[in-house]
Amino acid sequence: MHLHHAPDAPAAEEIGFDDFLAVDIRIGTIVSAEDFPEARKPSYRLRIDFGAGIGEKKSCAQIAANYTPAQLVGRQVAAVVNFPPRQIGPAMSEVLTLGFADENGEVVLFAPDRKVPNGSRLF
Repeated sequence: MHLHHAPDAPAAEEIGFDDFLAVDIRIGTIVSAEDFPEARKPSYRLRIDFGAGIGEKKSCAQIAANYTPAQLVGRQVAAVVNFPPRQIGPAMSEVLTLGFADENGEVVLFAPDRKVPNGSRLF
């Protein structure tokens, strides 16, 4: 499922509020970031701590264009935590880390402007 990320794309089809609530988006802190050379695009394998309720989850993220592993550890990120896990080459991605496309189409991570507790849910 590849979505079109162009900034001038029209809004998606209208949905109900319950559809939005079905998507569980939480904040977690990246505890490790490693190169993922098997990925088609420059990517990292992340481990993200979502607090006691959800725990640590793995994510494969195409964010190598804008970040180094050292810049990622300790950083809070938003992720969808209730998609089924996806096999990406040799790795399992358990959550979808969220971001926006920059002017070059590369991912910029989405995060709160102040630290919040790991596991906090977007509403």
